[in-house]
Amino acid sequence: MKKQGKRSNRLVLVPGSFQGHLNPMLQLGTILYSQGFSITVAHTKFNSPNPSNHPDFNFLTISYAAYDSELSSGNILALILRLNVNCKALFQECLARLTEKQNSDEEKISCIIYDELMYFSSGGYRDEASEHYLAHGGITAFISRDATVPTSEGNNFLQGLGSKDLVPGFYPLRLKDLPFSKFGSLETMTQVVKELRNTRKSSAIIYNTIDFLEQSSLARTLQQCHLPLFSIGPLHKFAPALSTILFDEDISCMRWLDEQTNDNKIIYVSLGSITQIDENELAEMAWGLANKESPFLWVVRSGSVRGSEWIESLPEGFEEAIGQRGCIVKWAPQKKVLAHAKVGGFWSHCGWNSTMESISEGVPIICRQNSGDQRVNGRYISNVWRVGLEMENELNRREVERVVRRLMVDKEGLEIRQNAKELKEKIQLCVREDGSSYNSLNELVKFIKSL
Repeated sequence: MKKQGKRSNRLVLVPGSFQGHLNPMLQLGTILYSQGFSITVAHTKFNSPNPSNHPDFNFLTISYAAYDSELSSGNILALILRLNVNCKALFQECLARLTEKQNSDEEKISCIIYDELMYFSSGGYRDEASEHYLAHGGITAFISRDATVPTSEGNNFLQGLGSKDLVPGFYPLRLKDLPFSKFGSLETMTQVVKELRNTRKSSAIIYNTIDFLEQSSLARTLQQCHLPLFSIGPLHKFAPALSTILFDEDISCMRWLDEQTNDNKIIYVSLGSITQIDENELAEMAWGLANKESPFLWVVRSGSVRGSEWIESLPEGFEEAIGQRGCIVKWAPQKKVLAHAKVGGFWSHCGWNSTMESISEGVPIICRQNSGDQRVNGRYISNVWRVGLEMENELNRREVERVVRRLMVDKEGLEIRQNAKELKEKIQLCVREDGSSYNSLNELVKFIKSL
């Protein structure tokens, strides 16, 4: 995408509040800024981006701040519903302030691009003559949208959630793979899904995905919503230098990687920015990694174990047992880690950003999903794209040893790594000039300019 100097119409971006939602929206903003648009980001106080990292953007704060107590419950579904009720009027106030500052037609708002979790944004602009909305599924694959269809239709098989029975019409998904939260009732989940699928005010839908990964789902979604769809992933490949992280990266792990002797031997372990585990799970992960005797880089966030500051919950004797064979950090520069020649596998929670970053670098994945779209992503990683393995059994040290050995040593792992290499090559073609994602991104720019 070629950079343009002159600013044209203004776009208002409304990212989700979690890192996995915030990152792709700001990446999209960076790309659209390079195409001549002015960018305003309307964000919540919770997990607000640092404006100094994005000097070319304007920022508006949606003042709803009742996150901390709600997050402590872990009930993300309830949080999403409450956020959308409480932020609608506040967002309209933000837009009113922005409109008052406009000095010419050149600065008018062309459209509002909102994360699908922030659906309160749709219908928030009072200038009906300029009302255009683009829904942005920043972290959710089309397969995840497809997989939630049964919840909104009230099918009887929902009573079997958690089983290994296949979902009718959604092969290879099983009932246990549907993107349900472990918190909240089925009724709450159904309400959230209904809102996420409501695109009646949108002019188009943007997805951080790739055409060839999800062809059947793209076709099905197009048939359902009758809107232009723009699959423009992986976004991070079009905005590689952007820093949108909410955690301080420990770059010392890159020096540790450089010092390792063999390529493709390091297991990188990171369960994302939200997932929490208990002390027993942490201990089993630790001893499984230690006993396998494969070198590893492990991200253990502050609060990964409820109430912990960092690694004080690691089992006694673990650090002595691993010596220099392991490196533990609070947060890692993940895209750089996955691109490093020494890294040969990624033990992941299978969030969509992590999935896209891993397959873009040809790194196979050990899937330990938690909830939501992660379950769908993991199933496709292991059973459709065949670039990873699911760790489905109880999390204990023997299971960790077994799955790591399957990926890093066994013949099965060799095939998976070859598949990952081939997938990387296909993705590289998609982001090059005349590739499907490159062309879709250009079409998106033309579409917005036509509004």
